[in-house]
Amino acid sequence: MGHSSHEGMDHGDMGGGHQMCSMNMLFTWDTTNLCIVFRRWHITSNLSLIVSLLAVVAICAGYEALREGIRRYEAALSRRADTVPRQNRERVTRRAHITKAVLYGIQNFYAFMIMLIFMTYNGWVMIAVSVGAGLGYLIFGGRTPMTKETACH
Repeated sequence: MGHSSHEGMDHGDMGGGHQMCSMNMLFTWDTTNLCIVFRRWHITSNLSLIVSLLAVVAICAGYEALREGIRRYEAALSRRADTVPRQNRERVTRRAHITKAVLYGIQNFYAFMIMLIFMTYNGWVMIAVSVGAGLGYLIFGGRTPMTKETACH
């Protein structure tokens, strides 16, 4: 059996009563058996598609809210460091750096998860990611430059 195509391979029921997730590596608008990141996030109807697209919009807008929250936290830390006596400044900045490192990790995990959502290669999902990012920027990014620091979303 050649490995160059999936012809003749059953991606359907497999005898277990559950439909398999389709895995597209090319752009498509087809939502038949579409799973978004997880096997349990399986699109099975028009309603589940609409709810899922709204969830993707919310997730992506939430990412922009997280970024704005982190920016505000950093600004507050900077103001606080300026008011701390010089002998305590190093301790405060060291603790703040640890917190910022954790937040940075969370932000990057979130961005990579959005990238995986986008990589369903489904046009509807890709549009939902873009709408969510734009909506999130509209709501939360009023004081933020439009350029991105991370390349994955």
